[in-house]
Amino acid sequence: MSRIEALFARKNPVFIGFTVAGDPGIEASFGVATTMIDAGADILEIAIPYSDPVADGPVIERAHVRALRAGTTADDVFALVRRVREHAPATPLVLFTYYNIIHRRGPDRFFSNAAASGADGVLIVDLPVEESDEVGPAALRHGVDRIALIAPTTSSERQHAILREASGFVYLISLEGVTGERDHLPTGLAGIVGAVREKTGLPLAVGFGVSRPEHVRTVVAAGANGVIVGSALVRLIEEHAGDEAGMQDALRTAVAGLREGLAPDPEPDMPRRERVEE
Repeated sequence: MSRIEALFARKNPVFIGFTVAGDPGIEASFGVATTMIDAGADILEIAIPYSDPVADGPVIERAHVRALRAGTTADDVFALVRRVREHAPATPLVLFTYYNIIHRRGPDRFFSNAAASGADGVLIVDLPVEESDEVGPAALRHGVDRIALIAPTTSSERQHAILREASGFVYLISLEGVTGERDHLPTGLAGIVGAVREKTGLPLAVGFGVSRPEHVRTVVAAGANGVIVGSALVRLIEEHAGDEAGMQDALRTAVAGLREGLAPDPEPDMPRRERVEE
């Protein structure tokens, strides 16, 4: 059983954090990753910085720029994943990437490097299912999960095609547009989750726009198995540039607060219990 399978087999909703490798620098990025895991991130998505991150809003786009200006390469990212794996042997790690990075390295070499570094899954943001013939076999050959990405605009027919190639879990995009914090999540989220649930037995995790504990609670109430938070955490890195200790404190507080949304509200006459770490 893979780390991803083992985590979701516990049947509790999971919290998935996101960071861009090398933001604001490769060493500081290691501190960011380990802080988020130690604070309660059940899965960590680690983005390989890219010069044209078309799926990302301005907050995460600036993180890609910072990481590239710091000189971060794909090899640096694999080395970072290896260090994070040593720090957190049981935590699933997912690489978030754009296809050009895989194409330049070659799918087989890329997935071999990913597996050797300790990555459990890869999410390719901009690769249509019709053009993924080389990627699927390479991922399977090296035992790396292909995390599927489904948008609200994805037709039912295309959902079936995407899900046939998927493993690990499914990333459901909650809204149209790019990543970024929102005041409110769209209505009908339960309908989106339910429609995909009918087509797959894989766990479903919802991302894009999730930035507050009440959003996390809404996603869990909609029936999702996991909640993904990116921009709200990446913004803290930007706001604490040059203050690594303050950055880590802010991330710890944010992850702990967001995780509170995973638990159901206590009964009105019952006090909220403190979360006990396993």
